[in-house]
Amino acid sequence: MSNRFLRRAGPSTVVQKLVCKAVLERKLLSDGDRVLIAASGGKDSTVMAWALSQLRPAFKMDYSLAALHISSDFCSCCKKSVLSSRLEEWGIPFTDLSVPIIGRLKEGRKMNCYWCSTQRRTELIKYAMENGFNKIALGHHLDDIIETFFMNMTGKGILSAMPLYLSYRKYPVSLIRPLGYLEERQIIACAEEQNILKASCTCPYGVNSGRRNMRNRIAAFTGNSGAVKRRILAALSAGPEDLLDGKLYDEPAIGSGAGGQGSTPGEDDGTH
Repeated sequence: MSNRFLRRAGPSTVVQKLVCKAVLERKLLSDGDRVLIAASGGKDSTVMAWALSQLRPAFKMDYSLAALHISSDFCSCCKKSVLSSRLEEWGIPFTDLSVPIIGRLKEGRKMNCYWCSTQRRTELIKYAMENGFNKIALGHHLDDIIETFFMNMTGKGILSAMPLYLSYRKYPVSLIRPLGYLEERQIIACAEEQNILKASCTCPYGVNSGRRNMRNRIAAFTGNSGAVKRRILAALSAGPEDLLDGKLYDEPAIGSGAGGQGSTPGEDDGTH
């Protein structure tokens, strides 16, 4: 898709076109899928829900959507009644699940983004399996994917990113990221055009996030150019190792208990 189109098209059209491109190129959806949307209440997951609901006729596939919001014991920045009403307008049933994320910490352990995302992911997978969903849609976008790559490379010495499609060995559930071709600023523009609710995260544990620091570094060396970011994204899937295509991935057993570790490398900022 040309940069000229991305500059000239309206924000909602850009989102729909790039979600459609990601879904079709990466085969994120299939006929008969039951998709669970990880609905944080923020702009990313809400725009994703809107796009997947609006694009049903374009995909010509019979898939169902439902949304799960995970409420924690330390952060309450989501307007759940507004979120629920909006999702139901789009034909997406909404469920709110309360999880004691801090309450699961072992004595002496400190709360952090990594632990939170691990617990949320565990609950998403458990809920999906118990309720017959075969795919979980996460609201990570192009900027998240690039940031994760550089965080893993510089912080852990590994070449790993957020795959747009990830299958598990242990569980009959896959993760998909339909916003993977979209920059965050494109999502923000669509949210404003569609009057989609936007929640500011008031989480006290993410203030000094390593992801936030990496975001600033990437903006500095790319000049915040969308074209440069897309070339980086293309490089991640070039060659024999396609970092955007998740090979079968093992995680710690679901329900492994407080104090356990385990998450896709670099994913420390929740479900957006």
